[in-house]
Amino acid sequence: MRVITWEVSASRGVETAWARLGDGVLRARGRAVGTVPEPYWISYELETAEGFVTRRLSVTAETGDGTRELDLRHDGRGRWAANGEALPDVEGALDCDLGLCPLTNTMPVLRHELHRAPGEREFLMAWVSVPDLSVRPSRQTYTHLGPGRVRYASGDFRSDLEFDEEGYVVDYPELATRLTAR
Repeated sequence: MRVITWEVSASRGVETAWARLGDGVLRARGRAVGTVPEPYWISYELETAEGFVTRRLSVTAETGDGTRELDLRHDGRGRWAANGEALPDVEGALDCDLGLCPLTNTMPVLRHELHRAPGEREFLMAWVSVPDLSVRPSRQTYTHLGPGRVRYASGDFRSDLEFDEEGYVVDYPELATRLTAR
């Protein structure tokens, strides 16, 4: 079990994830607090199947407007549902991407070892907006730049991410930086 904490500059907050990798599977739970776009508290649980393909993302968000919950599920055949409602716009996606969360960049990078080996891959993601928890399609490209370095691109946004040997984000410019214990 790895415990990882990031300072999340994009939300002016922090996130801690308790993550376990093994046999092509990632299981994690996390907590995040932020003040942008509004003060919020997030709790999540992430479960992938073999090949780091998302199976389920369960999220609870608390804001001044109350509490929202999302149960996002992937059936293993390309179909997604949010709280039991079908999501045809993200059909075919393998991964979720929880907004403002550096942990969810791990799955596509590990699946294709982009933090270790040359390559470029384009993905359709089931992107979850924080803190409203709406789910939208997001086209994203990951490109290997060198050992532990991967360029992330979506639309006009680009950022060169740094990953550790296990495949967890160390630095995501304009989003988050891992904090280390003193």
